[in-house]
Amino acid sequence: MQDKLEEAVAIMRDLRARDAWDKAQTHDSLRPYLNEEMHELDDAIRSGDDAAMRSELGDVLLQVLFHAIIAEERGAFDVNAVAGSLVTKMTKRHPWLYSQTTGDGRQTPAREPWEQMKSKGRSTLAEGLPQGLPSLHRAHRLQERAAGVGFDWPDVKGPIDKVREELVEVEAEIKANGAEFDTHGVPSGDPRHERLEAELGDLLFSVVNLCRKAGVHPSLALDKANGKFQERFEALEKLALARGIDVRTAGLAVLDSLWDEIKRRD
Repeated sequence: MQDKLEEAVAIMRDLRARDAWDKAQTHDSLRPYLNEEMHELDDAIRSGDDAAMRSELGDVLLQVLFHAIIAEERGAFDVNAVAGSLVTKMTKRHPWLYSQTTGDGRQTPAREPWEQMKSKGRSTLAEGLPQGLPSLHRAHRLQERAAGVGFDWPDVKGPIDKVREELVEVEAEIKANGAEFDTHGVPSGDPRHERLEAELGDLLFSVVNLCRKAGVHPSLALDKANGKFQERFEALEKLALARGIDVRTAGLAVLDSLWDEIKRRD
């Protein structure tokens, strides 16, 4: 394994020296490629295709080496320093595994939740969280961090009650603002829209908290729900086509009946 890693580093250095495109890249110019490769790796993981996963992990490694070698050329740090930061972080995260009993008889540190450990070095809740995190994942991480300092429900009952409370507030906001909300809503900028947006945001945030407390990542749960909905609706479209039904004009009652049929098949 060591030989191949060293060969990969050598190839990247050679490309930076002799290939015009590779030589022209900067940290900033590579950002879109890193984002793309991460999404492709995510797709490979989702598909369960080991060959695709191996290939995409290689592409992500390419990006890591690319950035490390550009930094090396700038005199900032090198590949070994990147690996060193990983070693330092992992040993720091697991002191109960990597710290030894001291000569004066003190014992190896007790296991401590990572977020609780990290909170000691942060000055604010959001410090270090990337600005570009998707909103659903950002909500999850903010809640994890708050829980790390003790701001958390003792069990899932609290989040469940909070979801109910927020849903009641959403329903009340809709009821208070008339029939427009029952059909198409009101345009952005309207104070009623802003109030409802705030209440729905609170509801979503509370659902994320329920997911977190129940040990389910909301992004993964929603991703699976999206996939299930897409699969079922595409099956509905095929069933409608086979029966000569135009889904665009069939109406809700017909589509709902087809939907129930698809669900019974599942």
